Amino acid sequence: MALVTSLGRDSAAGALDRRGWFNDRAADLESHVRARPDRTVLLLDGDALSRHRLGRALAIRGFEPTLADTVGGAVAAIETATPAFAVIETRLADGSGLAVLKALKAAGADTRVVVLTEQSSIASAVAAMKAGADDYLAKPADAEVVACALLGEPPVKTLSQAYRPMSVARIRWEHIQMVYELCGHNVSETARRLKMHRRTLQRILQKRAPQ
Repeated sequence: MALVTSLGRDSAAGALDRRGWFNDRAADLESHVRARPDRTVLLLDGDALSRHRLGRALAIRGFEPTLADTVGGAVAAIETATPAFAVIETRLADGSGLAVLKALKAAGADTRVVVLTEQSSIASAVAAMKAGADDYLAKPADAEVVACALLGEPPVKTLSQAYRPMSVARIRWEHIQMVYELCGHNVSETARRLKMHRRTLQRILQKRAPQ
């Protein structure tokens, strides 16, 4: 059964305030969000912990989140009310989150969409942008970074965001992901083109991207 819930800003603010998570940057972001006439955001994520943590963090920054854990639940939420913003996970139990993105675009919605995924790759990022995503982030993503992406503003850069060349393992993984995208996520065809055993490929696809 699909889960769709809404988070009240007051309850979220209380939880975050008790932990002392407010800072000047968050307050500044909140003022930017609250200046928007429509602050609704659809958050689609199959991981309950990640979904609720990010939902509370976005609520404290002034957004009005509606949470969904399946493609079906997200589509139902959109049919009820079109959100101004959306954060969409790509891999869900009942399909790809990109189906929700395509549904928004097909309806002519002016929703700003940020795609969020654990399986971050250049190929999947290109696929998301072609589908109409406004931004693409790898999980776990800091709430501030997500909020900035939703607003179309650059996040504060840190030393950890400095350029680092990809490792050999990452280059190999990126190549596999590119072929996987070109094959329309068909594992058997991808394995054939890569001259790789199907089970070996499945194990690689299930793992997180190497650093």
